[in-house]
Amino acid sequence: MDTNGMMEKEEIYSKVLRAGRRTYFFDVRATKAGDYYLTVTESKKFTNDDGSFHYKKHKIYIYKEDFSEFNSILAEMTDYIIAEKGDEVISERHQKDFKKEYHTESKDTSEVSEPAESRFTDIDFDDI
Repeated sequence: MDTNGMMEKEEIYSKVLRAGRRTYFFDVRATKAGDYYLTVTESKKFTNDDGSFHYKKHKIYIYKEDFSEFNSILAEMTDYIIAEKGDEVISERHQKDFKKEYHTESKDTSEVSEPAESRFTDIDFDDI
């Protein structure tokens, strides 16, 4: 049983994508009626100050009736990103020489604001 007291659905077929601190799990599962659906789980490793670590997981469920449109939109969005920015990774976490400045919208452009990711409050959603 999982932490919500519900039985975890049987995994029929699974693939794992390891990507740095993130791991993506693609799992085919069965409904009570025996039909299949897909879960995509992102698991991210965080290290505590004391050296111990924990994982945060986020999961989405994709059902067969949504596959066609989901695939179409996913392909459109990934194609758009590659067409606009190429497939080279340009982020400070992937390239040590990457320089990015965060500016406020004030007239004094020398003032640097905090990065957007530090202003975001991480919300942990339990699996439904």
